[in-house]
Amino acid sequence: MEMFNSLLISLPIADMTGAFADSTLPGKVIVVFLFMGSAWAWTIMLTKWWQLKHASEATMDLLEAFRSERNPTALFTKREDYPGTPLDIIYKAGCTALGGELQAYGIDPDDLLMGGMTSEAHRRLSLNQLETLRAVVDRNVADEALNLEDQMGMLATAVSAAPFLGLLGTVWGVMDAFSGMAASGNAALSAVAPGISGALLTTIVGLLVALPSMIGYNLLSSKIRSISVQMDNFAQEFVSAIQNAFVIEA
Repeated sequence: MEMFNSLLISLPIADMTGAFADSTLPGKVIVVFLFMGSAWAWTIMLTKWWQLKHASEATMDLLEAFRSERNPTALFTKREDYPGTPLDIIYKAGCTALGGELQAYGIDPDDLLMGGMTSEAHRRLSLNQLETLRAVVDRNVADEALNLEDQMGMLATAVSAAPFLGLLGTVWGVMDAFSGMAASGNAALSAVAPGISGALLTTIVGLLVALPSMIGYNLLSSKIRSISVQMDNFAQEFVSAIQNAFVIEA
């Protein structure tokens, strides 16, 4: 039991607890605020990681299904859903826009899979209409890219602000410690050591918040870039397939 107590005292968390007790009120407020920021940052990272993992898996499923079909609108007509991936929204928006353009020629959008889809009766899109369709797809790609970036700015704020907030607490605490020493007239190191220890705690906590947030931000940003590239590639692939199937040949 004695060994356990001595081991517990030597743990860093024990020193941090003592330093927190020696901190001034502003230092304690900053430490509490940093711990709240850490919980907030971890919530964003875990939620975003699950979202991107699910989106990546659903993206691969949609791409595999899309490329296995001869007709670029087959998945839309079959009412197949791939929730979680931004490609599903882009694909459905593109097919809906295609249906609107075909309606101008009296073709039922729900009839995209019926009969000779590639016959002259269905190859009615002009190049101007194709550009309209491309604009719809590109707009949805941009919107989904913004959705993927949602809350990443908050995580970046935690990365950049936490160390400076910790530094603020340290400078404030050291200033208070030396002011107290000057007021008491005691120049011994033992008079200011507890206050300085408590002041340095805010820097430690700030770094403990910033380091995991920085690693998480970099990993999540890499995943977002990967999905964004897949969105751009799919948009080009989809528009090219629509062009081959529906655009009037000159």
